[in-house]
Amino acid sequence: MNEKGNLSINSENFLPIIKKWLYTDKDIFVRELVSNACDAVTKLQKLARMGEAEIPEDEKFEIHVVLNQDLHILQIIDNGIGMTANEIKKYINQIAFSGATDFLAKFQEKAEQENEIIGHFGLGFYSAFMVADKVEIDTLSYQADAQGAKWLCEGGIDYEMDAGNRETRGTTITLYLGEDGKEFLEESTLYAALRKYCSFMPVPIFVDIVKESTEAEKEAEQKESNTIHISPEEAENLTKEDALEKLEAKKAEDNEDPKPLNDTTPLWQKQPKDCTDEEYKAFYHQVFFDMNDPLFWIHLNMDYPFRLKGILYFPKLVEHMDVMDGEIKLYANQVYIADNIKEVVPEFLLLLKGVLDCPDMPLNVSRSALQNDGYVEKMSTYITKKVADKLTQLFKNERSVYESFWNDIGVFIKYGCMREEKFYDKVKDALLFKTTDGVYETLPEYLEKNKEKHENKLFFVSDENLQAQYIRLFKEQGLEAAILSTPVDKPFVSFLEYKNTGVSIQRIDADISETLQKKEDTEISEAKKQAEEHTNTRMEAFFRGLLQNDSLKVSVEDLKAESISAMLLLSEKSRRMLEMMEAYGNATELKAMFADVKPEETLVLNRSNGLVKNLLDMSEKEEKKEDVEMLSRHVYDLALMSHRPLTSEEMTSFIDRSNILLEKLSSLEAGR
Repeated sequence: MNEKGNLSINSENFLPIIKKWLYTDKDIFVRELVSNACDAVTKLQKLARMGEAEIPEDEKFEIHVVLNQDLHILQIIDNGIGMTANEIKKYINQIAFSGATDFLAKFQEKAEQENEIIGHFGLGFYSAFMVADKVEIDTLSYQADAQGAKWLCEGGIDYEMDAGNRETRGTTITLYLGEDGKEFLEESTLYAALRKYCSFMPVPIFVDIVKESTEAEKEAEQKESNTIHISPEEAENLTKEDALEKLEAKKAEDNEDPKPLNDTTPLWQKQPKDCTDEEYKAFYHQVFFDMNDPLFWIHLNMDYPFRLKGILYFPKLVEHMDVMDGEIKLYANQVYIADNIKEVVPEFLLLLKGVLDCPDMPLNVSRSALQNDGYVEKMSTYITKKVADKLTQLFKNERSVYESFWNDIGVFIKYGCMREEKFYDKVKDALLFKTTDGVYETLPEYLEKNKEKHENKLFFVSDENLQAQYIRLFKEQGLEAAILSTPVDKPFVSFLEYKNTGVSIQRIDADISETLQKKEDTEISEAKKQAEEHTNTRMEAFFRGLLQNDSLKVSVEDLKAESISAMLLLSEKSRRMLEMMEAYGNATELKAMFADVKPEETLVLNRSNGLVKNLLDMSEKEEKKEDVEMLSRHVYDLALMSHRPLTSEEMTSFIDRSNILLEKLSSLEAGR
């Protein structure tokens, strides 16, 4: 049998497109060819179960990837179903070729959109030409009395068919690697591609590296095989019998059956009841190279109305920003597709780590098509529900464990609530707030606990160090505030307030609770009230002029904490507006919108504080004007430092002024 032909395609529209648009993903040929080999084995196994193929009971199915670096040859060998000459014509010249051209047509349409085709599935066998100048198929069908067949194609256009050389059932694909594929002659590159795509394929995969050894290398290998390595201490007491025993053990170890590269029954394929905690942790370390143990996990196992298996892990976060380093690996029948496909997995779940095996998911489609795919929508809803159920179950049944995880999972849950309405509805009762008292409370628990002090109001801190003065003031009066210090908390505060009508959420420096103020035992006289209003007006005019800030409000109050001289308050509305400006500051339209926005700041002077008392008295004496201005600037800066970090210019002025004040104080003490 000898036959020649061509694939009736313009080479200018075929190989160049493959190499251009898939240049950065050349290793895809490994997935396509090895998964084809797996399919050949599983098809034969299915025929055997149906009684339509006879195979020995002790048959060991396996795939060998053979690399010959000297000859620049890479082979994928299986002992699966094999093909006849007619089947080659059908599956290689027609179906596989047609699939490849359909794939390329889609790829050309989406050429300007990077990675538009999910996983680049569909190219199949013809992906071999991304790296090979010549490809050969040598195959023998499982069918009785079948004749071997060989197919050879150079350049991806002209092919030649002849009788095959295989004497056993199966297929050998031989790639004669060209310039574009020379990197796969490196063992490390080949192994990396195999581990990436084939680590969990359902048929054992073995890698064989063929090297031509020199006589010297062969002698060295022989010498090494007859050598045992021991320490000098062991050698002193080593008998001849011990040495022979160690040598035999070494040779037995060297002759052990090779282990496959892949795990054919990955953990997600097992029933959850058959998996131990140690197995879950070991799988996590193996797949994600994370030395930390995961906090907990969710094993997904769905057969109807769609098939989905997988494991989602909640990782331990080293720092808050690690939250963006999640990794969800997508598989189809144990074949790796891609990481973090947001059209398939709800976006907020991409903050987690895990594997999802979705056999029914369409692969050779565009991302935009997936967004409207009914299967994908159902799968996404199911995953979201399972995650929410796991969290609420932990909260209800293991509250202390749940609280211990909160610092690591809180960011994820808050982000998920803002992204997915259904997720929020399911977990809203399990949302926790760590307070300045070191306890974890839900919003209803916090409101109930503090209703006598401030009804329907949640106070929070965004920076425990910066707002330490306010926290101390709260604690001294038996008050507490929630700690909301992560980047996601800024939008989450507004979201939470929107979802809880009637509840006011304010940062701790936005207002002074009545609990912090001294209460008069008797009703204030009209004269005293007018005097206080006069003082407020006078001090406000003074500070506005001193600081050249016409929008600054000044209030003189009697606070219970006498150690605090002043506090700077920024209204919650102004703070959120400023945060919005900061977040979207580069947008021209928003810049124009916020151009006239000025922060609503209020300087609260504590009349109970000794320094402020002296300042109020001195402010009415003309001869003390210079000292009053210096002290007033200092009081304002002290309040500002608890509100935000000083700028370099402000800090320089503060330090210079501190030195002057200390010098004056020391002069008084020295009697000068």
